[in-house]
Amino acid sequence: MKFEGTDTYVATRDLTLAVNAAMTLQRPLLIKGEPGTGKTLLAEEVARALGRPLFQWHIKSTTKAQQGLYEYDAVSRLRDSQLGDPRVEDIAHYIVHGVLWQAFESDVPAVVLIDEIDKADIEFPNDLLRELDRMEFHCYELRKTIRARHRPLIVITSNNEKELPDAFLRRCFFHYIRFPDKETMTRIVDVHYPGLKRELLREALEIFFELRDVPGLKKKPSTSELLDWLRLLLAEEIPAEALRAKDAKEAIPPLHGALLKNEQDVHLFERLAFMARRKS
Repeated sequence: MKFEGTDTYVATRDLTLAVNAAMTLQRPLLIKGEPGTGKTLLAEEVARALGRPLFQWHIKSTTKAQQGLYEYDAVSRLRDSQLGDPRVEDIAHYIVHGVLWQAFESDVPAVVLIDEIDKADIEFPNDLLRELDRMEFHCYELRKTIRARHRPLIVITSNNEKELPDAFLRRCFFHYIRFPDKETMTRIVDVHYPGLKRELLREALEIFFELRDVPGLKKKPSTSELLDWLRLLLAEEIPAEALRAKDAKEAIPPLHGALLKNEQDVHLFERLAFMARRKS
């Protein structure tokens, strides 16, 4: 069964090819791209489209690879032993299954999301090499090896905050989600706001892509921020003509707080817009 996108997720031809290639090769799919381009959502939509269970592991700076496998809750066992709880005789009660353990024991092939792997320590990817390669790991407390019943599709996302080790990259199928062009963005907006007036969409996209092209912008607005902005425009019933200001003092678009996320970018856009109007 191949992934072809869903009714709520616009996937380009290159992206669907990447997902299906990873499944064919039985290798993790490493997804990179700007924040807000749908990297995390991809795993959810693939699982929904293929009818597979989804196990999500959202990585933080303090996350350790072992947590994805299992953790031994020694504190709870000590407390129960002090209370005379008979469960202390079975150490299995105190083994907390991680995301990979749960996926490995799934009765059907699963989808595993390892989200923002670049947030963790530099050694984190290396610590998972054997487990992702062989689809097994050893639980020393139980003295047994946990093997995957069915090889899951593993989707790994990265925002490029850190370089990933070559040995890790070699085991992955890589795809970079390019930022959508106007045509693709129109399709994305249509999924979320099917009744949006064409004139308002056209003006909104014009301003959105103009913002992204401003030189020196510290944080370019993303797809998710465009969708938030359109939602506000609809809620406030702002017409298309209001998006094109004729006064230099009103050059910045209405409700711009959904698009520009710091004062430097706001000042930069105001200054550039004012200079452009003085030349015209």
